[in-house]
Amino acid sequence: MSLSSISKPIHNDLETFNSIFKTSMKSNVGLVDLVAKYIIKQKGKKIRPLLVLLSAKACGVVSERTHRGATLVELLHTATLVHDDVVDNADQRRGFPSINAVWKNKIAVLMGDYLLSRGLMIAVEGKDFDFLENITQTVKRMSEGELLQIKKTRKLDIDEGTYFRIIADKTASLLETCCIIGALSSTQNSEYVSAMQKYGVALGIAFQIKDDILDYEGSSKVFGKPIGGDIREKKITLPLIHALRSVTKSEASAIRALLKKINSKNSVNEIIEFVRKNNGIAYAEEVMNRYANDAKDALAVIPDAEAKTSLIQLVDFVVSRTS
Repeated sequence: MSLSSISKPIHNDLETFNSIFKTSMKSNVGLVDLVAKYIIKQKGKKIRPLLVLLSAKACGVVSERTHRGATLVELLHTATLVHDDVVDNADQRRGFPSINAVWKNKIAVLMGDYLLSRGLMIAVEGKDFDFLENITQTVKRMSEGELLQIKKTRKLDIDEGTYFRIIADKTASLLETCCIIGALSSTQNSEYVSAMQKYGVALGIAFQIKDDILDYEGSSKVFGKPIGGDIREKKITLPLIHALRSVTKSEASAIRALLKKINSKNSVNEIIEFVRKNNGIAYAEEVMNRYANDAKDALAVIPDAEAKTSLIQLVDFVVSRTS
């Protein structure tokens, strides 16, 4: 199942969104416009606006307000990616040199600020104050999740409870907000909105667990980080968390020590092999599939239609992807 087939019920709406999104980034300042055009060339999967549009269609009809919501979340998401590349000192994004690699950190940070402010302005101008309430809470959660992960990574003491708190805030909160905004743009039925919120949370957690699994298996990603990227950054994710608690304290301590001073490809491979040997990937896949089923179950109250089918198919796409 491809994203193009999943997006079939909203194909025309996505075309409209792409046009609105490009227009939303325009500026009279030449440098801002230049960087914005560069960002547009970096075509991502656009899962977040897809979620807004499908959620709206599943609960009612896609409207002008839906498009404002989709633009708001994609501008916010793009802003966070630009800022993340500065924080991570990344030199690539989706196969292109990152903004900070081309224009340096100061311009990258300011560009991220510009994108965020444009999204907020669009919501204010449309008087979409319910969108603003949700999105500002999301920005807060994403920041808190990132900071908690940094703190725990330094101490190498992330347990499963903390892991889920981090990914719920860092990743799932934005997908949750996409679904809420989409539903709010097309219905006043609180049961539908609640169902879409639950779907977004479960989908977001499954999405992040899959990302964490991909760090331990498969081939290097063309448009993403290489295998073992999390390990090199000393990030302890679900596969490693499970593997560490499956062995003796002395074995776990040895792996943590190796992770703390990791400095070679062999060290990375040793940790990957440790995780595989102790069923870390299998456990993570089991948990991921549980959340995937929760996402599908959340849609039970949503009327059967093409958009609902696409939302179910999107869950399968997320958990079966290879990059």
